Amino acid sequence: MRVLVASVGALALVAVPQAALAQPAPAPHAELARSILEEIVEINTTNSVRGDNTAAARALERRFLAAGFPAEDIHVLVPDDAPTKGNIVVRYRGRDTGRGPLLLLAHIDVVEALPEDWSPDLNPFEFTERDGYFYGRGVLDDKDEAAIYAANLIRLRQEGYVPDRDIIVALTADEEGGPRNGVQFLLAEHRGLIDAEYALNEGGGGMSENGRHISNNVQAAEKKFLNFDFTARNPGGHSSLPEDKNAIYDLSQALLAVQNYDFPIMLNEVTTAFFSGSADLVGGEVGEAMRRIVANPSDPGAARILSTNTAYDSRLRTTCVATLLDGGHATNALPQLAHANVNCRILPDHDPDDVHRRLQALAAPYDVEVTPAGTVTPSPPSPLTDEVLGPIQRITEEMWPGVTVLPVMSTGATDGLYLRREGIPVYGVSGIFTDMDDNRAHGQDERIGVRSFYEGQEFLYRLVKALSGGGIV
Repeated sequence: MRVLVASVGALALVAVPQAALAQPAPAPHAELARSILEEIVEINTTNSVRGDNTAAARALERRFLAAGFPAEDIHVLVPDDAPTKGNIVVRYRGRDTGRGPLLLLAHIDVVEALPEDWSPDLNPFEFTERDGYFYGRGVLDDKDEAAIYAANLIRLRQEGYVPDRDIIVALTADEEGGPRNGVQFLLAEHRGLIDAEYALNEGGGGMSENGRHISNNVQAAEKKFLNFDFTARNPGGHSSLPEDKNAIYDLSQALLAVQNYDFPIMLNEVTTAFFSGSADLVGGEVGEAMRRIVANPSDPGAARILSTNTAYDSRLRTTCVATLLDGGHATNALPQLAHANVNCRILPDHDPDDVHRRLQALAAPYDVEVTPAGTVTPSPPSPLTDEVLGPIQRITEEMWPGVTVLPVMSTGATDGLYLRREGIPVYGVSGIFTDMDDNRAHGQDERIGVRSFYEGQEFLYRLVKALSGGGIV
C-alpha cells in the first residue's frame, strides 16, 4: 500500500532544472527493469480466485536463475495451506565483514481491478506504455519496486559487485489483504532467510507537482491499526410507543462524541523531523505553526491551524472514525441493538489501552459499550540514523539538487510494521516521484511516469551500493 504525504497547494515548490535531472539507468538495465515489470504486471496477483502470487514468484525465479544466481540462494516459499500465496527470497552474497544483511522488501500482490472499471482502451492486467507512462495494476503499488530490486540485483551481479554485507530481496504476498501475508509467513517459518540489520520498503517516495520535485520522503514510522466495537442495547418495544432511551439514538450520541473529540498531540522523532523539515517548504502561517508545534506541542493556536489539514492533523495525534453502522431489527419496533465499528489509527508510541479508556469514557454517558476488535501490532519508529539518511540525502542532492529529504510517518499501513515489531528497522524510500494531485495507486488507470520509474531505479541502485559498501572485483 503506497501512501504519500500530500497537502495540495500548501507546499512551496523546488524547481529542478531539466539539465539537473538524473538520466535513466543505462539502457540494458532500464530495459531489464521494464521487461520484468511488464511480465509481473500481466500475472494477476490479486486476492481473488483468479490471482496467483506463486506464478509471479516463479517468473522471478526464472529471471534470477537465467542471470546466474545459485539455485541455493533462490527460495520460492509457498505456505502449505495457500498454494497461490508464494513468495520469493533471493540472497546476494557479500564479504563476511560482520555487518548484518540489507533487506530489500516489496510486495507483488495487488488490489483487485476490474477491466470494466478502467478506460476502454486499457486493461489492468495488460502492461501498456503510452505518452510517457506505464499503465497496469501494480505499476505504482508495488510491482514497480519489485521489478527494480530484481533488475538492480541482476545488474550488480553482471558488474561483478561484491558488497560488504549480504543483500536480500524479498518479494511477498498478501500485503494488500488476504489470508497469508508473506512477511508474517516468512518471519514465522523462515526468519533466517530475511533476518537483516535493516530494510528498505515502500511507503515513501518523491512528491512532485506539475513536473517540479518537492521532497523525497522517507517513511520511518507508521500508525498502528485497531478497530473498536461500539454497542448499544435496549429492551425495545413497539414503535408506536417511543421511549427516551433508544439504542440507535444512544449509539449516535456516542459516535458524535468521538467525532468531536481530539486525542492529545504526541510527537515522536519522525513526526518532529517531518514538521521541522516541512516548515520551510510550506511557509506562511502554516509553516510557522509547524515550527511552533515542534517547539511546544501544547501550543493551542498552532494545533488549531494544523488540524484544519487532515494530512497534518493525522500526524499530530491518534485518530478514530466511525466506518460501519447497523441497528434495529424491524421497521415497527424500537431497536434493541445498535452497533458501529470505529477504526483507530494509533500513534506508534500511544498505548492502545489508553485509546480504549478514552473511547469508553466518551461512550459511557450514553450507555454504549466499547470493546477492542482484535489486537494491535506494535510498530516502533525506525531511528533516523546518519548511516541510512546520510546516503539518501547525498544521492538525492546528486540527482535532484535542492530537493528536501523528508522523514514521514504513514497514517496507513505497510508490511514494514511486522519487521519493526521484530526489531528490524524499516525505511520506506524509492526515489520514484509521483504527482501529488495524480496518485492512482489502487485506482482507475493506475500509472507511473516512465522517467520516474527509471530515475527511481537509478536512485535505488546507488542507494543499495552506498548502504552495502563493497566494490567491483
